[in-house]
Amino acid sequence: MNRRISIRTLCFAFFMGVMISSATAGEIFVERIFGPEHPAPYKHPASITELENGDFYLSYYGGSGEYGTDTAVFGARLIKGATAWSCPLVIADTPFRSEGNPVVWQAPDGLVWLFYVNRYGETWSTSRIKAKISRDNARTWSDSFMLTMEEGTMVRGKPIVLDGGDYLLPVYLETGADTEFTAADTTSYFLRYHPETNQWTESGHIHSATGNLQPAVAQLTSDYLIAYLRRAGNYEPTTEGWMQRAESHDGGLTWSEGKNTRFPNPNAAVDFLRLKNGHLALIYNDNMNDRTPLTVAISTDGDKTYPYQRNIMEGNNTFAYPYAIQASDGKIHVVFTTNNRTVIMRAVFDEEAITGER
Repeated sequence: MNRRISIRTLCFAFFMGVMISSATAGEIFVERIFGPEHPAPYKHPASITELENGDFYLSYYGGSGEYGTDTAVFGARLIKGATAWSCPLVIADTPFRSEGNPVVWQAPDGLVWLFYVNRYGETWSTSRIKAKISRDNARTWSDSFMLTMEEGTMVRGKPIVLDGGDYLLPVYLETGADTEFTAADTTSYFLRYHPETNQWTESGHIHSATGNLQPAVAQLTSDYLIAYLRRAGNYEPTTEGWMQRAESHDGGLTWSEGKNTRFPNPNAAVDFLRLKNGHLALIYNDNMNDRTPLTVAISTDGDKTYPYQRNIMEGNNTFAYPYAIQASDGKIHVVFTTNNRTVIMRAVFDEEAITGER
């Protein structure tokens, strides 16, 4: 069966958001976007961007499973003012190769970027990063092009725009050649894009004793940047599973060693976001061994302390790979996957829902 035809046929029957809780100031709206009724049952991870016309655009990769060669990158749209997402359509599909980890993001000049991963061997440590662009608010896409050629390079987090106008894209180099273990020489780094020259350059790598991956970055001043990092290693029960943190004092060119924080990490992705008021939001699984609960912590003092903390999803399930943005109206949007990576969810809330302050 043609994949595009089957998706379009099922779209109108199933793909409607479900409001689980209301969302006024101090409350959290949680929406089920897509579930296992999708013809490609596996869906993981998801990313989201707000487009300049007010639409939201969602991207994820799906197929028969994480390592299936039938995977493709899908895109879907929530038109401004609408309550139902459009039918997801394939926007990147490389013959005979697995796709992975799409990141969709609209730059200040209006270009929409799609970064994603192609896997060339049996494990993710054989991957390279590819990209596409859209000049019409993600309605059509360019041909794909290679962003990296080094084996094991991957993307997961959203770019940020630096004070000087360059873009900083978080990436990482995964090693180990194992589906259940990431080696200690796995490192995070950043690709810097110069809009005037259309050139990408690499930052220094973030090294740590146990390895790290999937950086999430925020700029506090022109020179001072902070990255929070997923720990490397395995998935065995542990009492030493900590999120890691690194700093740059030269605008993201070089980075300190990754060090353990007080935040637990079950070898799972985290996200980090500088809000418009300068506060910082850290989104993570507050657990060393399980991907539950999904927690948001807020710092109002420049990353020194995180006195405000709230679980936005919890229970006997997994709530994994949070990807957070702050929309033009100030609301925070977090997309994540659950139910064994068959369901994509979105939580929407004001900062006050976490801090309890107005």
